Amino acid sequence: MNAAGGTVLESRPRAPHPEPVKPTLRERLARWDVKVSPYLYIAPFFVVFGIAGLFPLLYTAYVSLFDWEVGDDHPKFLGLGNYVELMGDGQFWHALVNTLSIFVLSSGPQIVIAVLLAALLNTRLRWAAGWRVGVLLPYAASLVALGIIFANLFGPNYGLVNSIFEALGLDRVDWQANRFASHVAIATMVNWRWTGYNALIVLAAMQALPKDVMEAAIVDGAGAVRRFVSVTLPMLRPTLIFVIITSTIGGLQIFTEPKLFDAMPGSNNGGSQHQFQTVTLYLYQSGFEGFDLGYASAIAWVLFVLIIVIALLNFLLTRRMGRVR
Repeated sequence: MNAAGGTVLESRPRAPHPEPVKPTLRERLARWDVKVSPYLYIAPFFVVFGIAGLFPLLYTAYVSLFDWEVGDDHPKFLGLGNYVELMGDGQFWHALVNTLSIFVLSSGPQIVIAVLLAALLNTRLRWAAGWRVGVLLPYAASLVALGIIFANLFGPNYGLVNSIFEALGLDRVDWQANRFASHVAIATMVNWRWTGYNALIVLAAMQALPKDVMEAAIVDGAGAVRRFVSVTLPMLRPTLIFVIITSTIGGLQIFTEPKLFDAMPGSNNGGSQHQFQTVTLYLYQSGFEGFDLGYASAIAWVLFVLIIVIALLNFLLTRRMGRVR
C-alpha cells in the first residue's frame, strides 16, 4: 500500500507476441489459385469475344466516320457525315419501317403461340417426346429449303395460298408486289421456323417451376386458366425476358428470309420497289453492291443502337407486366 492508503498493483511483464508464421510457397500458390483461377476459367470467352465480337464492332464504328470505299487506301474523314446523310435517306427510313413491320408481325404472334404451345406440351400428352421433337423440326430444316417452299406457297400465280383463297371465293394476292402482304408472308416464314424453338425454351422453364406453388394454388381453388395467368406466367418472367430479347435481336437483323423471298435472282433490293427491303438488306446493298463501306458501317451502328433501345424497352415492359398480378 502507498501513503494514501491505495493499493499498488504490480505490473506483470507481458508475454511477447508470437512472430507471424511466414506462409509457405504452397500456401501462397493456393491463395493465388483461389483468387486468380476463376478469372482464368472465364478468360477464353472474353478473349474470343474481344477478337471476334468487340473488335469488329469498334472497327465498324471507326469505318463509319470515313468516306471509305473498297480499295481506297486513303479514305476521307467525314466525322458524323455518314450519319447525317443517313438521317435524310428516304430509302433507309423505308427499309426501317419494313423491318419494324415484319418484326411486329413475327415476334408478337411468335411469343404468344410459343407460350401456349409450351403450356400444351406441358400437359400429359401421349407420345410427348415425339411432339416435342416435332415442333423443333422446322428449326432443324434448311433455311434455304424453307425459303424456296414458302416462296412457292405464296406464289402469285400458282401458289397454294392463292389457290385456297380462290376456293373460298376470295381474290388472289400478289404476295411479292404488295408491301403489307409481303411482310405477312415473310413473318409467316419466320414464325414457322422459330416458334417451336422458343416453345421448347419456355417448356423447359415450365417444367422447372416448383411443384409446391402449383399445389398450393390448386388447394386455394384456382382453376387451370387462373393458375396459368397468375402463377405460371409471373414465374416465367426471366425466361420470357430472354426469349423476347433474343426474338428482338433476330427480328431486327432479319436478312435471309426476305433475301430468299425475292423473286429476282441475285437481287438484294427486297422487291422491285423495295417493298420488303429490310435494314440489313439495305446495308448489304450499300456495302457489297455500292462498295460504300463507310455508309454501310453507319447503317450497321444505327441498327445496333436501335436493337439496344428496343430490347431495353422490351425488358422493362416485361418486368413491369410480370409484377402485375
